[in-house]
Amino acid sequence: MNRVSSKEIKGFKVDLINKRAQEGALIPLLQSAQDSYGYIPEKAIHYISEVVGIPAADIYGVITFYAQFRLKPLGKNVIRICEGTACHVNGAKNIVKVLQNELGIGVGETTEDGLFTLQSVACLGCCSLAPVIMINDDTHGNLTPEMTKKVIKKYKSKTS
Repeated sequence: MNRVSSKEIKGFKVDLINKRAQEGALIPLLQSAQDSYGYIPEKAIHYISEVVGIPAADIYGVITFYAQFRLKPLGKNVIRICEGTACHVNGAKNIVKVLQNELGIGVGETTEDGLFTLQSVACLGCCSLAPVIMINDDTHGNLTPEMTKKVIKKYKSKTS
């Protein structure tokens, strides 16, 4: 899992102190927590709640409303499957099924071992490579179900 440095946590706590009285500080504080921890842990929600005086339930509502916020850490390898028009027409749904079967998770989930997170995105901007996935910063295109299995197998062997 991602190690959080004490410097990052300190940065979040400094932001809490500096922004506690500012109007509209909730979103920047949530962004600071996520930048510090890699996601927004429950303890950060309670810190923010105490400092800005907003009930934790209301903060959860904001977090779940905005797609930019995460309540769980991302896996070591983040897989983004493009489901834009070109990818959809060229079989992205089949690639999603293969990924789900190979990883044992659904879209928006992380494997129990923390190695993979599967995300669906509207477009990766690689339409000529459709269907396409990105794993971290690596692009894999013109995928077939068999090619997708090989790519995942390669990443699994890298992490074991």
